[in-house]
Amino acid sequence: MRPAQVFSILRKAVIVPLPWPLKRPLLQRCFGYQLAPSARIGLAWIYPRRLQMAAGARIAAGTVAVNLDALEMGPHASIGRSNWITGFPTGTNSPHFAHQPERRAELLLGEHAAITKHHHIDCTNSITIGPFSTIAGYYSQLLSHAIDLQHNRQHSEPIHIGTYCFVGSNCVILGGSVLPNHCVLGALSLLNKAHTQTWGLYAGQPAQWRKPIASDAAYFSRERGFVL
Repeated sequence: MRPAQVFSILRKAVIVPLPWPLKRPLLQRCFGYQLAPSARIGLAWIYPRRLQMAAGARIAAGTVAVNLDALEMGPHASIGRSNWITGFPTGTNSPHFAHQPERRAELLLGEHAAITKHHHIDCTNSITIGPFSTIAGYYSQLLSHAIDLQHNRQHSEPIHIGTYCFVGSNCVILGGSVLPNHCVLGALSLLNKAHTQTWGLYAGQPAQWRKPIASDAAYFSRERGFVL
C-alpha cells in the first residue's frame, strides 16, 4: 500500500469517531461533501466520492458506504444501523463494466425515504429509493450487478423503488427491477423485473402482483417518514 493510501485511510479513521460539530466541517473541508447543519452521521464509515445530505438526513452507527460515485439523501431521509452500502465506482482502469460508460455507482434517497438496518445495498449501478419509501425489516439485498453468462462479463442495471413504497424483510431486488409507486413488496420476495401496476402488493419468488392496496391506507399519505 502506497504512503498516500495509508494517509487517506488514517485521515478517514480519525474523523469517524468525532462529534458532529467537528466531523461536519472536516468532511466538508477534506472531501468537499455538502452536509446540512441539521444532518447527522453517527459512528459510521461513509466515504463516497460525493456526499449530499439535506436538512434532517441521518446515517446511524455501524453503516459502511464506500466505492460509490455518489450518495444523495433528501430532507429527513435516513439510513439505519449496520447497513453495507457499496458499489464499483466509475473512472477506474478496471475492465469490469467497460461496456457501460454511462453507468453511475450511486444511491439516491428521496425526502423521508428510509433504509432500516442490516441490509446490503449494491450500488454498482444507480439505486433510487423514492420519497416516503422504506426498505424495512432486516436482511434485504438490492443487487444491481450480476454475471452476464451470455457474454461472460459483469453487467449492471439500475434499480428503482417508487414513491410511498414498502419493502419487507429478507427481500432480494435484482438489477433492472422497478417497484411502482404506492406498492408493497412482501417479505422473502424476489423482485427481478420492472413492474408498472401501482397501488398493489407484490410477493413471491419471483414477485408477482397479488392484490390491490386500499388508497386510503394511512402509510401512503403520511407527511413524515417516521412510523409510530
